[in-house]
Amino acid sequence: MTHPYQEMKDMTKHKKHYDMLGYICDAQYGIPTRCPCGGEIKIDVSPNPKYRHDFDTLPGSRYFTCKNYEDDGMHFRQPWAFGVEDEVRRLRMEVNDMAEEIAKLKRIITSTSRP
Repeated sequence: MTHPYQEMKDMTKHKKHYDMLGYICDAQYGIPTRCPCGGEIKIDVSPNPKYRHDFDTLPGSRYFTCKNYEDDGMHFRQPWAFGVEDEVRRLRMEVNDMAEEIAKLKRIITSTSRP
């Protein structure tokens, strides 16, 4: 039987690990700027499918990859096309929201400026 302090310490360590996995999954949208480990993101080109993530991509595919990448689930290695696609989708939604706001403001201005 382990000491309660050691047990609590181990549980805290496991909780931090699982929380980090959740943060990494949530952060996989759009173009990454930094890896959760603090490492820089670089654009990498895969010469051949050497990682298990390359199952559906062709050699020569671009990736956003953490500078300190290890295949342990704690670092970014995201296909370039997926990141750009997510970012474009987000920007389109933002532009649509702004267009709605501009139209609303135009209606307000034209309705108040008439005598």
